[in-house]
Amino acid sequence: MTDTPKSDVTPPRGARAVVQVTPNPVTEPNQEVTITGHCGGGTGLRAVFAGLTDNQVLDDITIVEAGPEEFEARGRLRHGIGHGAGPVVVDCGGELGATILVTRVKHE
Repeated sequence: MTDTPKSDVTPPRGARAVVQVTPNPVTEPNQEVTITGHCGGGTGLRAVFAGLTDNQVLDDITIVEAGPEEFEARGRLRHGIGHGAGPVVVDCGGELGATILVTRVKHE
């Protein structure tokens, strides 16, 4: 996991979790991804959302490690997802974090 760049600006309370998805972009149908990060002062990883609607981009999301200093989850790209980009949001018990997952999947 890479650190965030140094800055004098502190994110507001409630938005201090840091999240990263690997690989990104996703290029294969049903590809597994790993979601890592830290909770930025939150109590620990509670949930991962991959999309903002009922049609989530990832299936079978499993939290492997929920610690506040370092978390890990895994998920699989949902069947039928093609080219696009969307948010991956983590709920860390008082702090949220978000990143963008890019998909470049060609279906035959």
